[in-house]
Amino acid sequence: MKIQQAATLSELPVKTVRYYDEIELVSPDRQDNGYRFYSDKDIEKLRFLGRARSLGFSLEDCRQLLSLYEDKNRASSEVKSIAESKILEIEAKLIELQSLRDTLTKLADSCSGDERPDCPILEGLAGN
Repeated sequence: MKIQQAATLSELPVKTVRYYDEIELVSPDRQDNGYRFYSDKDIEKLRFLGRARSLGFSLEDCRQLLSLYEDKNRASSEVKSIAESKILEIEAKLIELQSLRDTLTKLADSCSGDERPDCPILEGLAGN
């Protein structure tokens, strides 16, 4: 099938499908006219990549996961290790986001929000 149909079936934009081909995450066959031809296996890989990316995995993580997905002799411990690393990244990001929320909440709570020009939020952002 052509790229438009592959994109539709994999629920990815055409541009993303083309990019995954360029960086060799998928390797569709080329027809004599130069068009890419995507097989059912390519669609399966594209769906896999879409789900992995939606979970926050980097392109390099996706490359590793896809390789493990295709390796029927893989050790599940390798896959688990990649997933656990992603969980640690997410937990660190959550801590960072909670800290940002707490700081911004304190700044917003300190502002009266009235017609006066003094604003503790702007002062806090300025480091005063």
